[in-house]
Amino acid sequence: MKTVTLAASALVLSFAAAGAAQADEGMWTFDNFPAAKVKQAYGVDIDQKWLDTVRASAVRLTTGCSASVVSKQGLVLTNNHCVADCTQALSSEGKDYVKDGFLTGAREEELKCAGMQAEVLLSITDVTDQVKAAGAGKTGQDFVKARDASFATAELAACGQDKTLRCQTISFYRGGQYKVYKYRRYADVRLVFAPEYATAFFGGDPDNFNFPRFNLDSAFLRLYEDGKPANTPNHLTWRATAPVEGEPTFVAGNPGTTQRQLTVSQLETNRDLIIPVGQLQRSEMRGRLIQFGEQSEENKRIANQPLAGVENSYKVFFGQQFVLSDKKFMDAKRAAETDLKAKVAADPKLAAEIGDPWGEIDKAQAALADQFVPMRQLETSAGGGSDLYGYARTLVRGAQERAKPAAERLPEYGDTRLPLVEKRLLDVRPVDAPLERIYLEHWLLKTREYLTADAPAVKLLLGKESPEGLSARLVAGSKLADPAVRKALWDGGLAAIQGSDDPMIQFVLKTEGAGRDVRKAYEASVTAPTDAAAERIAKARFAVLGDTVYPDATFSLRLSYGKVAGWTHRGRTITPFTDFAGFYDRVTGAEPFEAAPRWIAAKDKLNQKTVYDYVTTNDIIGGNSGSPVIDAKGRVIGAAFDGNIHSLGGAFGYDGAINRTVVVSTAAITEALTKVYGRDALVKELAGK
Repeated sequence: MKTVTLAASALVLSFAAAGAAQADEGMWTFDNFPAAKVKQAYGVDIDQKWLDTVRASAVRLTTGCSASVVSKQGLVLTNNHCVADCTQALSSEGKDYVKDGFLTGAREEELKCAGMQAEVLLSITDVTDQVKAAGAGKTGQDFVKARDASFATAELAACGQDKTLRCQTISFYRGGQYKVYKYRRYADVRLVFAPEYATAFFGGDPDNFNFPRFNLDSAFLRLYEDGKPANTPNHLTWRATAPVEGEPTFVAGNPGTTQRQLTVSQLETNRDLIIPVGQLQRSEMRGRLIQFGEQSEENKRIANQPLAGVENSYKVFFGQQFVLSDKKFMDAKRAAETDLKAKVAADPKLAAEIGDPWGEIDKAQAALADQFVPMRQLETSAGGGSDLYGYARTLVRGAQERAKPAAERLPEYGDTRLPLVEKRLLDVRPVDAPLERIYLEHWLLKTREYLTADAPAVKLLLGKESPEGLSARLVAGSKLADPAVRKALWDGGLAAIQGSDDPMIQFVLKTEGAGRDVRKAYEASVTAPTDAAAERIAKARFAVLGDTVYPDATFSLRLSYGKVAGWTHRGRTITPFTDFAGFYDRVTGAEPFEAAPRWIAAKDKLNQKTVYDYVTTNDIIGGNSGSPVIDAKGRVIGAAFDGNIHSLGGAFGYDGAINRTVVVSTAAITEALTKVYGRDALVKELAGK
């Protein structure tokens, strides 16, 4: 077992497992950053001190975003859309923080974001040998159980029972490496500042994944310990001036998922099955939410963020589908795969060790095709997004799993993961009953439609009830919106759960076994053979390609490098900057190009030439939202909040000519805080005063 303690380690280069990275491509781990390549490309020296400072300032938010510490008092910069669930939860009828913004003038006004945890990476421990040894010679469910048990053992060894820490075993290079990431966790995260929705998401869905952009998509949080602002001496320095064209930039964040190292057959499955099924359901949910929001102003308020999320996801997967349907792109993937196979075949010893993992993955696609829909409907997407259902399943499964030895539990209920499970379960947040009915009803309708009314699982779910009637009964009768009720059930364990008369608890007790059953079958026939084969493909890549690349994104801390640059596509050149003058030119007075009243009033106060948003060549993906964009001296110069439309194919590949990261500048944030919002104390704190 090898631990790299990042505060004092030397820069360690490890093996990579894909074709050599080109230009500014790459989401690099902090223990494998290509400093020499950056020096050659940009003349910038990235030493260990620089890396340690950035790593200690980078934040992972468990709500799926990234962020950075920007003051010694726990102040954190992220995107407005990364705190939208928080502003929504803090809002109520007649008090809409999403629409009107959230401003504080004193620490006492900073409010807790329910369910949000902030994490800062402390160390990386390589556990590849023990994880692979645990699964060696095993197949099917035995392989999955042995590997999951080794994860739990490694995490417990790294974190123990210290609840200020979180440990997570992460697979890199599709099973080529396994490492435990140890994080310092901050369970008390409070909202400090968020602009109005019209300001943060000006241009709405039409401008989403496009550029020019005119968005102040920024927000500030604060980390707390023992009820007081956390002491964070390691933080990024705030630079209030905008970058210039060609300036080197670095993005430190947690990209969610890329699939650049999948086989061709796996990409085809994504294109032909996984994405289309999801898109069909997203499109229908979008229509339901729009219809619901049109019924009243209050409905519009509570549907605002769910609708924005669905529309964003729809656009993301539309872009992915478009790329996977491109013949040239897929031909290039086939050629690369054929080339790797040929290099393996040319080495008899390596070929004997590797076998035919590509054929094994091809075979697993048939099993995936048979089991994907049941797996989606009964396990991975069970409940359709309903909070009440989610609470009930966490309570039921949590009680069942905690009664088992740690090594025998589902991975999500491992000892070092339970504090976050408990936090998400017990934090106080509103539950909107009308939305709950929409989610449950849609899920039940789609499950009956896809699996058929005669399927045993559908009969188990519905009995003699209709999706409409069952969802209405469960939502109306459940008391799980009350955190005190949830806490009593969690503390009471399995006996309390089984004795509960809450209809949602009883429904989950009766039906969640169907999800467990399909999960076991899926893991045995899809997960196990796919992951075992992927480990051997990773071994082949290591042998053939060496240390030239980065692993696929896994919502773990990465560092990318690039520069401020526009792009040219189909004869049209896009310059890299927008400014406040361009914003006011774009205002029409009608949604989504309607300016917030504060911005109309402040127009004459603002420096119209202030750089608002800009684009860089950094390689990012979903999950990087809120990531600090950093200059060569390690100062923060913006927060990444989007990519251009071409970047949507970034899940499968990177094109440095046209893929761009969209950033809100610290210059714009500073100017707005001063002249639009009057947050002088916040500006002073950012300046280190």
